[in-house]
Amino acid sequence: MSTNDYVKFVTQQLVTYMDLSKEERKKKRMQRKQEKPPLLYRWFGMIPISLRLLFRRHS
Repeated sequence: MSTNDYVKFVTQQLVTYMDLSKEERKKKRMQRKQEKPPLLYRWFGMIPISLRLLFRRHS
């Protein structure tokens, strides 16, 4: 990807973002925030899930 293509892409994204109303931007931001996985899983991946399953089986 050339620099010109990258600048064009960034400009298009910026223009589409600026065309949205303030309420729509807030709704999108809240939606992205709700879709994120829990912090523990984002930091450590599958390790917490596997440990939890392991301890549940042995208890």
